[in-house]
Amino acid sequence: MKSQITIKTIQDLLIKREQTIFVDEDTSRRMWWAALEVIQKDFLSQNYKKGGVWVASPLPALNDKKFFNQLLGWLWAPEGFPYFQNENAGFLPVNNSDKIKKDYDLVSNYKVLNLSQKDGYEPFLMIITPNFQCILSIVGDKDKKSLLMKCDEESLKISIELIHAKLKQENYEEGVKFRNAINNLGNLNINGHFEKLFWPILSSKLANLVPNHNIHNSVKNDKTNLQITEAKLLRAISHEVRTPLTTIRTLISSTLKKYNMDESMRNRLIQIDNECNEQIDRFGLIFNAAELVNNGVPSLNNLAKINLTEIFKKLTPLWSKQLSRRGISLKIDIPSQLPQILSDSEKLELMLRGLIDKNTRGLKEGSTLILELRPAGQKLKLQLKVQKLESKKQEMPGIDNGSDLGPVLNWNPQTGSLQLSQNATQKLLASLGGHVTQRRDTGLTVFFPISDTN
Repeated sequence: MKSQITIKTIQDLLIKREQTIFVDEDTSRRMWWAALEVIQKDFLSQNYKKGGVWVASPLPALNDKKFFNQLLGWLWAPEGFPYFQNENAGFLPVNNSDKIKKDYDLVSNYKVLNLSQKDGYEPFLMIITPNFQCILSIVGDKDKKSLLMKCDEESLKISIELIHAKLKQENYEEGVKFRNAINNLGNLNINGHFEKLFWPILSSKLANLVPNHNIHNSVKNDKTNLQITEAKLLRAISHEVRTPLTTIRTLISSTLKKYNMDESMRNRLIQIDNECNEQIDRFGLIFNAAELVNNGVPSLNNLAKINLTEIFKKLTPLWSKQLSRRGISLKIDIPSQLPQILSDSEKLELMLRGLIDKNTRGLKEGSTLILELRPAGQKLKLQLKVQKLESKKQEMPGIDNGSDLGPVLNWNPQTGSLQLSQNATQKLLASLGGHVTQRRDTGLTVFFPISDTN
């Protein structure tokens, strides 16, 4: 009888004869998170469209829906996934909940198998695409950890064969499916430049986490360092808030699919799901703002031509439903044949939801929010107007009466809510190609650059 193959077996085999530098638990986690970001942002994002496979444990390390949609996945997770919590929770992946739509089931895009105690809980990720492959893991004992990254042909071949054998032992059909998926990729192009680029980029990213101790610049950088520290804290809080909300949404989705219930109970669950989704979007926006503050000046190279009119048409039913629950009406005033703009469609959708939420928090039931889009020279002008029930006159949303709690958040005592500060709002819109003005005489106006038709 063949011995049982485990994730730990694969990790131990890969680490043999490897000269490693051991670090403590916290450092290994920082290295793991930074490595995941480097792999996904700098390499996988350029190579996922032709398909491929990924294998992970104890939870998926990928954090973007587009990867799940394009790549086949196999996950060994503890019983109770996705609600796993223990001392290894620091290695759990970031969940980009703001990108998860209502009909998106967290588990449906990959096969989940049971993780045994013999597999261990050290994070493991293998990605195989035609032009990019890598294995990433944390190995070692407590407070004596090491980041393992392999991309050579021999390590990849051994890992693929062991994963295939493990799948066959536990679920024969999935083993066949995995082997077919690998074979369908054809001859792999082993990218020898990846390893040469990976470690310098990772080192640079980790170095950016270290405070600047230059004496000459220390006074000048005190405020900047404080802002970065606050931004990091907000990113962590944002993740901690969105994760349980996503879990609740997953539970609700599963309950609605599996159980018969009366209409009132179903509507109540749908209402809870809607409230969770709104909060996920709010904290997703806060996360983006905190990340922008942390990273400094944004790059505009990723902006592309988008049709703002189409985005409004797509999101209007969602906005109307969201506002109607608070007794607020929505009116969209958009002329036909508007030119395209330069922006980032996914982040812009989230930003627009945030603007609507921010500017309707203090409105009374019966009010109407008016979104008006007009050409203005080489830009498109978006204006938010409010028609209150008692006056029946169009007014401009007032400037925030709250006080800034830092570079990202503003506290409004009238509504009792946290919202993006004016500075964070301006920076976020600037990263999306927009320019925001907010004055008492013109209210909130956003200008977006028209794309070059040539």
